[in-house]
Amino acid sequence: MPSQLNPFESVSGSSKLGTPKYVIFLLSITVISGLLIGKAGLLAGIGLVILPFILIYFNYFFRYPEIGLYTAVSLGFIILGAGRYIKGLQLGMAMDAILFLTYIVLIFNRFKDRVDWKPAKKDITVLAAIWFAYSIMEVANPESRIVAAWLAGMRGISLYMFLMIPLTLLFFNTNRKVDTFINLWCVFSLLATFKGILQNTIGVDSFEKAWLDAGGAVTHILFGKLRVFSFYSDAGQFGANQGYTAVVTIIMSMVEKDKRRKIFLLIVGILGIYGMLLSGTRGSISVPLAGFALYFVLKKNKAVMLSGFFLLIAVFIFFKYTLIGQDNQQIRRMRSAFDPNDASLQVRLENQKKLKVYLATRPLGGGIGHAGVKAQKYLPNAFLSNVATDSWYVLIWAEQGIIGLSLHLFILFYVLIKSSYLVMFRIRDPIVKMKMAALTSGMAGIMVASYGNAVLGTMPTGMLIYVSMALMLNAEVLDADALANQELESHSI
Repeated sequence: MPSQLNPFESVSGSSKLGTPKYVIFLLSITVISGLLIGKAGLLAGIGLVILPFILIYFNYFFRYPEIGLYTAVSLGFIILGAGRYIKGLQLGMAMDAILFLTYIVLIFNRFKDRVDWKPAKKDITVLAAIWFAYSIMEVANPESRIVAAWLAGMRGISLYMFLMIPLTLLFFNTNRKVDTFINLWCVFSLLATFKGILQNTIGVDSFEKAWLDAGGAVTHILFGKLRVFSFYSDAGQFGANQGYTAVVTIIMSMVEKDKRRKIFLLIVGILGIYGMLLSGTRGSISVPLAGFALYFVLKKNKAVMLSGFFLLIAVFIFFKYTLIGQDNQQIRRMRSAFDPNDASLQVRLENQKKLKVYLATRPLGGGIGHAGVKAQKYLPNAFLSNVATDSWYVLIWAEQGIIGLSLHLFILFYVLIKSSYLVMFRIRDPIVKMKMAALTSGMAGIMVASYGNAVLGTMPTGMLIYVSMALMLNAEVLDADALANQELESHSI
């Protein structure tokens, strides 16, 4: 039956704002907002301004659950540094909340059809579950004293890995989605570099200065020179992550067909190297060295391999056997990483000797969250909390013993070796091959750098590694997606 309404008499668009009910509605909102701001102050006003955006976000989140995973990756970049600006809030819990909420939204979003968990049934998921189960059992470690310390440490070590890997397998299952993830990574890396450049040229802001004055200056101002940390937790994390980003983006740019994206990836990579140098973190130099070394092997091309290794040897000689650029503070500090007699290295080796004696009779370690400076919050006078761990592997060893360290290393090398095998012998699409080679090489660099600094499990590097591990071992699915798209394109021509 045709409509009897006259379209010229209907009220629509901005005309509705003149009707009585909308006028009353707007006046009510205005009055309520004024009362709230008057009682609660500026904070309430800011809350009212961002409320519409929050509602829009959750509207899309409940329609597209993968937004939760993108949000988690984004939070990984900013959440630790945000603590310098927002005091009194448990910002770390936001990561837990968004990951758990993503699972809840996913289940409700596909409630009628049920969630198809088959894409997540991979060996990497099983390994993440085993590692998480071991971490759960550590709460019963006889050496463990405080559950709060275990809970704080366990999240970054295994919980986020356990939660993010299945979500990655479910959501990032096409090359287009992988590219979106890489683009998001690049944007935050660029922002981090620009923030680092500002710190190096203009100086730190008042909040960052307060953080330095509260103790951060001990490790971040050396000989009167700032070790740039951007909006990350510390300079070590900033430097290693920038090197990691550089390896991944430079390798990916080599096969990128789109000129604009190729240039974009190269800019991100070059600025990543620059940011790494600004950080003054000696261990971060190992990320591009180890990363590109593995990439040359994965290429299976003798000419590329030889030229690549000659380049790496030249870089090694530059730092180890020359004094070129010694006047530059960043180069001078990077060069000290190649000195076996460096005082800092000797202190670390001495600490490892102490830990070796302590852990000789403790195969399960001293308890998650019970080692290193961070543990002083819970156990200020304990032995482990007064021995600097520095290295990620030393941290795992101290907290979870030789059993935990062996399991952790097995998982990392399993992923690295299998991914290398897939890149070299199984993946057929050249672009997917290069993407996986980039992620594999980047992970290798972080694994090497984690011997000197605890970067692997700390945000944002930890979040990127966990997503990358899932993508690397899901390479055959991504390869099939690329080949299917090529076949569709060939039929449409």
